[in-house]
Amino acid sequence: RTYLSVRGGLAVAPVLGSRSSDTMSGLGPAPLRAGDRLPVGDEVDSFPTVDVAPVPAPTAGTVELGVLPGPRRDWFADPQSLAETPWVVSELSDRKGIRLQGKPIERHTSFAAAELPSEGMVRGAIQVPSGGQPVLFLNDHPVTGGYPVIGVVPSAEVDRAAQLRPGQRLRLRWLPSRVAL
Repeated sequence: RTYLSVRGGLAVAPVLGSRSSDTMSGLGPAPLRAGDRLPVGDEVDSFPTVDVAPVPAPTAGTVELGVLPGPRRDWFADPQSLAETPWVVSELSDRKGIRLQGKPIERHTSFAAAELPSEGMVRGAIQVPSGGQPVLFLNDHPVTGGYPVIGVVPSAEVDRAAQLRPGQRLRLRWLPSRVAL
């Protein structure tokens, strides 16, 4: 990921105290497009201190993350396949979630045609849509979802996951249920 800091900030109208865009709700300024020009705010007298999150630098190679069993793990024919499959981060990933590409995770025959009513989602949940390609929810994830959650990545590991780049490889490993989120 790349971040840009502008002394004085961007002079756009704040929405709910923020100048960022929430693409899911449509709140905030419009998402940037090629050719957009951004007005710069008034220069400030001093440089602010930088608060760096205690997250290790992104790994260039394969990243491994732990996963706790999810509430719908029994909906899948072979839940172990989540940990056995080498996943690749999709270019369709965004602030809402990391879309993974690999061997599709198949539903158990008992749930092959089952519909799941929307239920609350948490940061780190791994939801598996009907195509079998998992999505790991990040900070801007939807508050509800209608696909089964096979596992949940603990909070400390989600910060590392957010640094993954499209095309990067990811391995998941099951953690004991007693590990705290």
